[in-house]
Amino acid sequence: MKYILIIGSTGQIGSELTMALRSGYGNSNVVAGYIKGAEPKGELLESGPSEEADITNSEQIAGIVKKYKIDTIYNMAALLSAVAEAKPQLAWKIGLGGLFNILEIAAEMRCAVFTPSSIGAFGADTPKKNTPQDTVQRPQTMYGVTKVAGELLSDYYFKRFGVDTRSVRYPGLISHVTPPGGGTTDYAVEIFYSAVRGEVFKSPVSAGTFMDMMYMPDALCAAISLMEADPAKLVHRNSFNITSMSFDPEMLKSAICKYVPDFRMEYEIDPVRQAIADSWPDSMDDSCARKEWGWSPKYNLDSMTENMLEEIRKKRVQR
Repeated sequence: MKYILIIGSTGQIGSELTMALRSGYGNSNVVAGYIKGAEPKGELLESGPSEEADITNSEQIAGIVKKYKIDTIYNMAALLSAVAEAKPQLAWKIGLGGLFNILEIAAEMRCAVFTPSSIGAFGADTPKKNTPQDTVQRPQTMYGVTKVAGELLSDYYFKRFGVDTRSVRYPGLISHVTPPGGGTTDYAVEIFYSAVRGEVFKSPVSAGTFMDMMYMPDALCAAISLMEADPAKLVHRNSFNITSMSFDPEMLKSAICKYVPDFRMEYEIDPVRQAIADSWPDSMDDSCARKEWGWSPKYNLDSMTENMLEEIRKKRVQR
């Protein structure tokens, strides 16, 4: 990678990924792509180039690739799970129509492409514990359908046109930098803000609902290290299981109570989020990622919890 375009640079992952890539590859070599109404601000805007980059507008994207001589595209545009269920047509348009545009441009202009998949690519028929790398994928959500189709489409463009496509199946991502964006796992972000504010948190998913999770620094590392990996060692490409921890709301509450002893949690179940969560794995087997490109997370539940609370408290003091 030398010249990089981030589609969706102001989103949940994109905003932090853009800054991480600029740190490693130089500010001027990483272009922050955005859509109208979600323009970059602050350091994201000031630290490097930015361009309007609507994934549904192939001519616009192609123009940016030519202008900046882009060789790698991080396609981070998507509607998260719960939002996608409310807007399935838009989710398809962005998730599959947009990916098709990116892959066509990449085939013509010889770009590598990273498009994240998700635990949402699995379904109720998938083994829930230690979910294998290669297994049944029959999701029942539009979000999941677009992720499975995206994995297949990316593999097709690699095999048919030689596009260097790579992907990971992200678990729930936890970050103190960007606010929750409507994902099923976002309760695991919201809960920390409630704890710091001294509020009673109302969990939208029930006790005993286990899902794989990951702290954002590990998620960024995965996206970058996979694209830097030796392609000769990659067998699966689209898409690798990756994870770092699995917990339910009660385990997360207990971890927080180590640092906020009087923290309280109640349950107010969201039927949509609960149904989605019930269809996803409890835990994934990420041994292929570890073997093929050296994946290894740095954070576990306790170290992530301590750091999340510390960073959110800093923000409150600064305000």
